[in-house]
Amino acid sequence: MERRRFIKQTTAGAAAFTIIPATVLGKNGAVAANSRINLAYIGTGKQNRGLLWAFSTKTKETVAVAACDVDSQKLQLFKDKAIQANKEHAKTETDIFTTKHFREILERKNIDAVVIATPDHWHAQIAVDAAKAGKDIYCEKPMAYTVAEGRAMVQATRKYDRVFQTGNMQRSSYNFRQACELVVNGYIGDIETVNIGIGDPVIACDLPSMPTPDYLDWNLWVGPSLYRSYHPELSPEVEKDIFPHWRRYRDFGGGGITDWGAHMFDIAQWGLLMDNSGPTVYIPPAPEKKRGLKMVYENGVQMNHVNLPDGAGVEFIGTEGKIEVSRGYLRTFPDKKLAKLEIKEQDRKLYFSDNHYQDWLDAIKNRTRPISDVEVGHRTSTVCNIANIAYELQKPLQWDPAKEKFLGDDSANMMLSRPYRGKWDFMDF
Repeated sequence: MERRRFIKQTTAGAAAFTIIPATVLGKNGAVAANSRINLAYIGTGKQNRGLLWAFSTKTKETVAVAACDVDSQKLQLFKDKAIQANKEHAKTETDIFTTKHFREILERKNIDAVVIATPDHWHAQIAVDAAKAGKDIYCEKPMAYTVAEGRAMVQATRKYDRVFQTGNMQRSSYNFRQACELVVNGYIGDIETVNIGIGDPVIACDLPSMPTPDYLDWNLWVGPSLYRSYHPELSPEVEKDIFPHWRRYRDFGGGGITDWGAHMFDIAQWGLLMDNSGPTVYIPPAPEKKRGLKMVYENGVQMNHVNLPDGAGVEFIGTEGKIEVSRGYLRTFPDKKLAKLEIKEQDRKLYFSDNHYQDWLDAIKNRTRPISDVEVGHRTSTVCNIANIAYELQKPLQWDPAKEKFLGDDSANMMLSRPYRGKWDFMDF
C-alpha cells in the first residue's frame, strides 16, 4: 500500500481502544466476544506459527483474524492453522484475512494488535507503522536491526501510546528471574564479571543467486535492505519447517550475536539493573576471532562474549559466589541451595511474569507496560548491535548510553543506522 494512502487511512487509528472485561464466559467456554483481542500475524514462518500456538493455548482472550506474508505457501499454511486454532481454542469460526502487504493489515479496523515475526530488517518499519495505526505490538527479538531503528520504535510507541512487548520471553521464566533476583539482592556479593555464551558475529552474505520460486515476492521480502538475489537458505520452502538462516547475514540479521544475544544479553542487563543503559566500553579481541569481546559498564562490571561449556547461557560472578543460568539449568556456587531459595519479603523483587504472552495481553487491557517493554527491547538489541560493530571495526569503542552515540568516532556512529533501498520512512512519525 502506498504510504500516502496508508497515513490518510490510519490518522485516527492511534486512539487507544478499550476492551470490556468479560464477566461471564461464552458458549462452550469461549471468552465473550467483547473481551477478545483480535490479533494479526505479520510474517508467517516457523516462529509466528509457534506464537500462534502460544497465544491460542496459553491465553484465553485472543482470536487470529489476519495474517501477512510475501510467501503465499507459508501464508496458506498459517491460515489453515489459525482457522483450526480459532475453532479449538477460541470456539469461533472466524475467518482469516490474508495479504502480502502489511499496511493492508494495519488499515483494518477489526485488528487490535499485531504479532511481528519477520526477518529483523523489516521490524522497524512495520512496528512504527503499527503504532501510527493504533495497534499494540508484540515484536520478536532482536527487536531492532540497528540502534537508530530501535530508538525510532521506542519513540513511535510512546508517541501513539501503544503497548509493546518484545519477544524476550526468558524474563517470564523462573530460572532467569530467580538468578537475577539473587544477583540484585547481593546473594553472591558484588558482581564483578558476567560471561555470555552465544554464537558468532554477523557475516556478509556470500550465497549464490538462485531462481526465485513463483510463490514468493522476493523484491518485497528484501524490502528496505540493499538488494541481493534469492537463495533458499534465506527463505526456505515451507516443507522444511526450519528456522531460516537469514539471521546469519548482514542486511537481514545480526548473526549469533543478535539471535541468542538478544536473549542472554537481556538477562545480563536485567540482573545488573541496566534496562535503561548499557556498557560504555567495547573492546574487541584480535582480528578474526569470533569470541572474546569485552564490554565494560560504567560501574566497572565487565561482560564477556565467551564459549560456555553448556552452550547458550549467562554466568554471573560475584565476590562471594557464582550463578550459571540457561533454559535448562540454574546452578549456584558455593551454596547450591540458592537455586531454590525463596527470595525474602524485604528483598527487591523484579517484575513478575510466568506467561510472557498473557503478560502482554494484561498490559493491553490495563494500558500498562509489559515485562519486555519497547525500551527494554531496544537497550538489549543496542548491546547486540554495538557488539557487532566492535567486531567489525576491530578497535575499542567508547559508548554514551544516554546520548546513544560513540565518543569521538564518526565511522562507528555511521553504523548506528544503515543504507536503505528506496524511500523507507520509519523515522517519519
